[in-house]
Amino acid sequence: MRCPFCLHEESKVVDSRSTDENKTIRRRRECLACGKRYTTYEKVEDIPILVVKRDSTRENFDKQKIINGIIIACQKRPVSRKQIEEIAEEIEKEISNKMITEIESKQIGEMVIDKLKDIDEISYVRFASVYREFKDINTFLEEIKNLISKNNN
Repeated sequence: MRCPFCLHEESKVVDSRSTDENKTIRRRRECLACGKRYTTYEKVEDIPILVVKRDSTRENFDKQKIINGIIIACQKRPVSRKQIEEIAEEIEKEISNKMITEIESKQIGEMVIDKLKDIDEISYVRFASVYREFKDINTFLEEIKNLISKNNN
């Protein structure tokens, strides 16, 4: 970082603090040549993630869409808004940590299903029935049988 006054390249950090919900760091610096102070901001660069839909179209990842889908599946169930937001946050972090730029919507749906299964089985079955597009009651019963067999093990 160059001093904006004398263009010297070396400075020392006098003060650092987080801003914007820990997404930005504000640093007060002092130039080692001229002694003047100035402020810099460091921001984590977000890699945009594209979601590949079933029809092969692509759109930007939107955590709010995950939250909205889970809210619908959890209606009248003992699942708090905080739990729903935590699921969406965990999924977003998992995707970001993989350092991928594209992910299929199917993979995101499966991640939601896995997390809902641990929180509320009814919400899990509701989400799975819409997401996996159950065609008839037999498909629905098959999913419930799988859930029961996994719980008994």
